[in-house]
Amino acid sequence: MKTQRLIPESQEPESNLVPAPAGPLRIPPWKDHASGSRLSLVLPTFNEARNIESMIVGVSETLDGSNIPYELIVVDDNSPDGTWRLALALCGSMPRLRVVRRMHERGLATAVIRGWQVADGDVLGVIDSDLQHPPDVIPSLWGGIQSGADLAVASRYVQGGGLSEWSWRRRLISRTAEAMGFIILPEIMIRLADPLSGYLLVRRSTLTGTTLRPRGYKLLIEILGRGKINNVCEVGYIFRERTENESKVTWRTYLDYLVHLGILRFRHFSP
Repeated sequence: MKTQRLIPESQEPESNLVPAPAGPLRIPPWKDHASGSRLSLVLPTFNEARNIESMIVGVSETLDGSNIPYELIVVDDNSPDGTWRLALALCGSMPRLRVVRRMHERGLATAVIRGWQVADGDVLGVIDSDLQHPPDVIPSLWGGIQSGADLAVASRYVQGGGLSEWSWRRRLISRTAEAMGFIILPEIMIRLADPLSGYLLVRRSTLTGTTLRPRGYKLLIEILGRGKINNVCEVGYIFRERTENESKVTWRTYLDYLVHLGILRFRHFSP
């Protein structure tokens, strides 16, 4: 895919560039009750210039075709490759798209929460921006929420789910991480077949009034540990391989995950 030409800064729709929130990671209550239920879907990004246009267009087409009221929020960690600017350039033809450029924070999980802090919808969601999460699963996740679930998770390990072409090494690392989670936080991990999924929708009301303290990438265990989650559902999907760039997962990612498990365990899910 060709990299999109950057448009001059003077032509960018600056009204769609939203200041990054600061302070505690707390989700404000929903205020727009008169407009009815709406999905606010966050796409966290860092150096995704090769993928971002395809991802935004694919998600938008899926949601438009499903008649789901929505907004898209790209939260970019000031990518050196200009991901945020490419996303902003699309806002002129996509009025439901907004962009947050974070200058002083880093990390996928916190990026998602910052996006949720500026969101207008009563249903909050996240999808990866690297084309590994197929957008056509979103309507099924939305259906789960509309049927009464507090949390709808796209799962690799239920019917219809799976992994595309993962190596045995990557599968082993993933399963080992899950096993560590079951040892440290069995009461949380047992609730889902894929408790480490990064593709989900959640009711805003389950998170308001709580200070979230995630580490690294695994936001779902933070939601389960601190959120007011009663009913959950899972929808199968096939996890795709990255088509551009290399994986951003490093040894630090797994260290953050283990520390996060320990915090949730030994602080007894304190708000």
